[in-house]
Amino acid sequence: MPEKLPRNFYKPLAIGAPEPYRELPVRLERMIHFLPPHLEKFRAKVPELIGTVDVLLGNLEDAIPADAKVAAREGLIALGRANDFGATGLWTRINALNSPWAVDDIVELVGALGAKLDVVMVPKVDGPWDIHYVDQLLAQLEAKHAVGKPILIHAILETAEGVKNVDAIAAASPRMHGMSLGPADLAASRAMKTTRVGGGHPDYAVLADPNGDAPRTAFQQDLWHYTVAKMVDACAANGIKPFYGPFGDFADPAACEAQFRNAFLQGCVGAWSLHPTQVDIAKRVFSPDPGEVRFAARILEAMPDGTGAVMIDGKMQDDATWKQAKVIVDLARIVAARDPALAAAYGLS
Repeated sequence: MPEKLPRNFYKPLAIGAPEPYRELPVRLERMIHFLPPHLEKFRAKVPELIGTVDVLLGNLEDAIPADAKVAAREGLIALGRANDFGATGLWTRINALNSPWAVDDIVELVGALGAKLDVVMVPKVDGPWDIHYVDQLLAQLEAKHAVGKPILIHAILETAEGVKNVDAIAAASPRMHGMSLGPADLAASRAMKTTRVGGGHPDYAVLADPNGDAPRTAFQQDLWHYTVAKMVDACAANGIKPFYGPFGDFADPAACEAQFRNAFLQGCVGAWSLHPTQVDIAKRVFSPDPGEVRFAARILEAMPDGTGAVMIDGKMQDDATWKQAKVIVDLARIVAARDPALAAAYGLS
């Protein structure tokens, strides 16, 4: 597939559409909190949720019954118009592009919400062609409705073809915000033998070496390590954000926290929260530890220009660890701006 000329990559795709971002806006997105907007009892909770979540997503796709699709779209428009979201992002997950609802999802939401809508999450992205379609349509609608800022695109990796094409998807448009792992649909696409939504599986394990007649210990492995790593590399190489996605077992918060933490350590910036209990887990996991922040700050103070080598607490620090420390401190500053308790714990000036 021929690539667009570099000089044209950042040109608007419609006359009157806003200029694409050269760099993503700096926003805290530790959790993407899913809400079913067709249900009034959940819409009523939006004003209190705005102050507690980083991103509020009106879900139109999976988990919304076919006969409630239009009601979900209308409910999202209503809650979007009724609330001021401030620093909290307002996203939507539209229906799959091959569904009867996807076009109306995009057309009606952009027309009704305009610049209030920050990100459109696209499910089951197979390749850059899916991004190109949504990119062009968003530009036309932004121009039509005089939307003053570009609405971003977030892709869900939940097909084998999408994982194979992850690099091309990440580079498909300056409108790309990031990607999320979609483990349930991806498991089905790969014919994986699991019905779990994220997390590990007790049968995916390695055995310790035999030691006479002693019982051999089994060590459970992470089914998603390869895919998350591949997604993180594609996102990092293109300056966009990787996210873990859903963890479906609400009754096992410890496993949820472990899975989120693995993703955080690998480079993910956040995860989906499908239940209120997962919001606090995501806040805890995707905010850097105060002790690590204070140590990282000491590295930056000891090496102001990021060159050379110093010893801190008996450990050598050099330009590579300076870069690692800067990642932690930069994230801590973003978290501190939204979370007063963590701001005090970090002690950053």
